[in-house]
Amino acid sequence: MSVRLYNTMSRSIEEFKSIKPGQVGLYCCGPTVYNFAHIGNLRTFLFEDILKRTLVHYGYKVKHVMNITDVGHLVGDGDEGEDKLEKSARETGSSVWDISKKYTEAFFADFDCLNMIRPQIICKATDHIADMIKLIERLEKGGHTYVSGGNVYFSIDTLDDYGKLARLDLNELKSGARICVDDNKKNPLDFVLWFTKSKFGHQAMMWDSPWGRGYPGWHIECSAMSMKYLGEHFDIHCGGVDAIPVHHTNEIAQSEAATGKTWVNYWLHGEFLLSDKGKMSKSNGTFLTMHVLKDEGYDPLDYRYFCLGGHYRTQLQFSYKALDGARIARRGAFDRIISLKNTLDCDRIPSIEEISDKKVLEIKSEFDEHITNDLNTPRALADFWNLIKNDDVSSAEKLSLCYYMDEIFGFNFKSLKLEKKQEVTNKEALDLLKDRNQAKLDKDYSKADNLRQKLDELGYLVKDTKDGSFIEKKM
Repeated sequence: MSVRLYNTMSRSIEEFKSIKPGQVGLYCCGPTVYNFAHIGNLRTFLFEDILKRTLVHYGYKVKHVMNITDVGHLVGDGDEGEDKLEKSARETGSSVWDISKKYTEAFFADFDCLNMIRPQIICKATDHIADMIKLIERLEKGGHTYVSGGNVYFSIDTLDDYGKLARLDLNELKSGARICVDDNKKNPLDFVLWFTKSKFGHQAMMWDSPWGRGYPGWHIECSAMSMKYLGEHFDIHCGGVDAIPVHHTNEIAQSEAATGKTWVNYWLHGEFLLSDKGKMSKSNGTFLTMHVLKDEGYDPLDYRYFCLGGHYRTQLQFSYKALDGARIARRGAFDRIISLKNTLDCDRIPSIEEISDKKVLEIKSEFDEHITNDLNTPRALADFWNLIKNDDVSSAEKLSLCYYMDEIFGFNFKSLKLEKKQEVTNKEALDLLKDRNQAKLDKDYSKADNLRQKLDELGYLVKDTKDGSFIEKKM
């Protein structure tokens, strides 16, 4: 089944076609490890997890690469300010290496508790300085760089299509009205590839280079590492929408200047998570972490469910009330799955290919259509509830399709523990159930409802399925 994705480059939904049949090269911008990831950051990684799960689900082998920015990301995206790790180290009294290690570990703790599948390749910027230097040398040989004030700059005037991803109006931007002034730059939009001079003096992280001892600019990291592991032309590059105008724009410029060809075929971006003060952001202090949510009593999968309830390309408003709603829905879904398992006990669950019920197949078709149409998780969740609430389909086939859907949802339905059924021996309750079953056969639904009420008063829960009705002692 074909997968359709919204390509930021074309501003349209396109049928996905991989460069190599059945294989996908996927690069996702990773965290800058100077602080805890906030839940807005994590929303982007969750959308990327759904993307990867979807591609795998529909037959692709995905090579997923993600970087760890542990050097070079300045406070401002336009080459202004100090390195974020240096700033964090100065404020906390820790070394930049300790800061990097601490927040990398914290990031992956969040990543794992949200049940995201880790990338096959996780590459730290500090382990790939040599690759960055080689790429800068390549750009230098191609006439795309200049040295000014001790730093190596990329000259955007050497390209005819700079800013094509963000569709920048260069004439407007060249006025400098929106750009931090750097007297070393020939063009205000030029950006640093290698720093040897910094207004903040000595940097803790520095390396020897042909241009002097220093450290890399932020943008060169992703280009060098993605091409090292995925080649000079690969399928998909992901990140947040805030990366479009500067980071991804500059990545494209330097990568395509070096290779002379298209670098990435599909660009996918996740929208912002909003707080009551606007975009969730570390810089303005309006952010929440997974640690905070867990301290408030939420399961991390409540947040995963909350994010799936909004399309990745739409801004999502966070509130505790909305998260409460997601928690209720997620718990309800888990209870339904456990109930199905209890109903089936040890019965064999058919494979998805063995399903024959027309209604189940219809819901499966709708789910496939929605999730392959640009990862429409809200509609896919609606398909799940349409299935789980339908009492006219067999429990076994229902559970099989739930498992199928969960390969993308990522809630680990299969791992939910089966509640041991307590055998009902109360003769009065069993007689009431027998009478109720007969009333249903006689289509005397009023009597059946009255008998259900009596069972409820005795402390028994009645569960109706296509395979029959049974009772359980209430907990």
